[in-house]
Amino acid sequence: MMGKNGLLFGIVGLIIGLIIGFSGANYLNRNASTPDNNTPNQIPTQANNLPGKTDQSGMLPDVQKVLDAAKNEPENYEAQIKAGEMYARIQNFEGALEFYQKAQRLKPNDFEANASLGNAFFDARQFENAETYYEKALEIKPDNLNVLSDLGTTFVERRNPDYERAISQFEKALKVEPNHEPTIYNLGIAYLKKGDKENAQKTLNQLKETNPNSDLAARLEKVINK
Repeated sequence: MMGKNGLLFGIVGLIIGLIIGFSGANYLNRNASTPDNNTPNQIPTQANNLPGKTDQSGMLPDVQKVLDAAKNEPENYEAQIKAGEMYARIQNFEGALEFYQKAQRLKPNDFEANASLGNAFFDARQFENAETYYEKALEIKPDNLNVLSDLGTTFVERRNPDYERAISQFEKALKVEPNHEPTIYNLGIAYLKKGDKENAQKTLNQLKETNPNSDLAARLEKVINK
């Protein structure tokens, strides 16, 4: 796992990057997808803010404080979650997994603990493990839109895809929120990867009806027409 100094440097780099080019940008949530290397794979992004202060002068002491708390108070659930968030933010998934696993062991029946651990496994592209904890989270909150949709994506992205299960999950998510654009987009991708271009096109039409100016609609149309 990355050491404390490595994490601090990572956070500094993140802050500088935000100041230079990304300050005020709206992040796509985990359910939004971006074609990568000309393939319609989902690229998840973290939507939560870093814990602690957001100004450059106050961030590093807060990082140190959170890491010390996580290390020195192994029974402190919130400290483990916050440390996991910090590692996830700099895409050190090994570090994030370590702390999220500790948090989940402290509260095995907690929605946040299971969903966060599922997200960390997702970002590490360990999709079968992500499925396990997304399922646990859904036992607690069956109608959580993001987890329903993320679970669907695990079936698309894994080494041995199961497009039928993916489509079923996306449809469940759309029953919760019929106009959720990232889920509609991911449903279209699942149909396309399955080889069902007709339903992929229908899904594109649905996305355009939901939002005629949707960037995701333009992206899906480009992928379908390749």
